[in-house]
Amino acid sequence: MASASPLSATPRRFIKRQEVEAITGLSRSEIYRRMAARVFPQQIALSPKCVVWIESEIVTWCDERIAEHRGEVA
Repeated sequence: MASASPLSATPRRFIKRQEVEAITGLSRSEIYRRMAARVFPQQIALSPKCVVWIESEIVTWCDERIAEHRGEVA
């Protein structure tokens, strides 16, 4: 039996832009502005008309902002 790759051991959940907005409180334009500046997690294209983000990357980004605000190391 083949061993599972490290990537498959980590649970992943794709979320759409509306949920990213709800989690972060950022507007659509601000999300794309920060993505362009490379200071926000990048989207993943599942098809030509469907893009998603990895929920854990969005949560990590939020945690880093909280730590940054509090002067903590994330």
